[in-house]
Amino acid sequence: MKENIPMQSAAKPGFHPQNPHRFRYDYKQLIDACPELAPFVKLNKYNIESVDFADPVAVKMLNRAILKLNYQLEFWDIPEKYLCPPIPSRADYIFHAADLLASGNNRIIPTGKTVSVLDIGVGANCIYPIIGHQTFGWHFVGTDIDVAAIRIAQKILDSNVSLKGKIELRLQSKTSNIFSNILKPGEKFDLSICNPPFHSSQEEASEGSQRKSRNLNLKVEKTQALNFGGQSSELICDGGEHEFLRRMVKQSSEIPDRVKWFTSLVSKKSNLPAIYKSLQKFGAKEVRTIEMVHGQKQSRIVAWTFQPI
Repeated sequence: MKENIPMQSAAKPGFHPQNPHRFRYDYKQLIDACPELAPFVKLNKYNIESVDFADPVAVKMLNRAILKLNYQLEFWDIPEKYLCPPIPSRADYIFHAADLLASGNNRIIPTGKTVSVLDIGVGANCIYPIIGHQTFGWHFVGTDIDVAAIRIAQKILDSNVSLKGKIELRLQSKTSNIFSNILKPGEKFDLSICNPPFHSSQEEASEGSQRKSRNLNLKVEKTQALNFGGQSSELICDGGEHEFLRRMVKQSSEIPDRVKWFTSLVSKKSNLPAIYKSLQKFGAKEVRTIEMVHGQKQSRIVAWTFQPI
C-alpha cells in the first residue's frame, strides 16, 4: 500500500513506525480523493486545517476520504449511530498484529490469502478486515451478533471490487459464544483480533462519552452521542470488557489448535491482572502485551497462544 503522507510532517508519537496514518492528515490529498469532505474542513484555533471531531457526519466523511485515498475503496458508508472508528488506531492494531505473525516467521510479515484472520465483532464498518486485506492481502472472516451490522458490512464488501471474495462475514447467533458456531470443521486461523465491548451498562457508556468529550475539549450534552457513534452491542455487554475477555480466554482454551495467536484490544489497564490470571489458569504457553498510545488515549493489545512458539 502506498503511503499518501505529507513528507514534511513529523510523525505523531506512539504510533507504529509503519502506520501510514502516523503523520498529520493531508487534507488537500484527502479532498482530492473525496471532494465531499471539503465542506467539513476548516481552520481550527491554531490556524491549521481540521474537521470538527464533535460532528459525527464530519468524522464519517473523514473516514470515507481516508479509505478512498489509502485503501482504494470505491464505497464506504454506515448508518447513523453505528460505530465510526478512528482509522489510525485501528491500523496500528493491524500493524502490531503483523509484527506478531512475523515473530514466528523469521521476522518477515506473512502476506497473501494463505494468512487467515478471524475478526471477532467485525461491526458494520468492517474496518479491520479492510485495512488488513488492503495492506497485507490477508483473508478475513468477520463475525458479529448484530444482523444489521453484518448486512451493512456485506454491502461495503459487495460495492468494492478489491474486497469481493476476500472477506467473509458470519453471524454469531448465540451472544454468549465467541468461537463456537463460527469456526467450520477443520478450519484454522493464524490470528484472531477483537475490539471488545468495554462498558457494562448504558450509564457507564454515557460516562465514557463525557470523559472522551472532556479529553477532546468538547462541550456536549449528556444525551449527545459519541462522535464516533456505536450501537449498544458494539459498546456494551454484561460485565463489560472484564467479563467478555474472561469468556474469550476460557473459550479460546477450548480450541487451542484452531488459532495460532489469539489477541484482543484491552481498553482498561485495570483489567490486565484478571486477564493474566485467566490465561495462566487455562494454560496459555505464551502471553504478550503490546502497549499503544494515541494522543491522550492509552490502550494495549494482549496476545496469547496455546501452541509452541
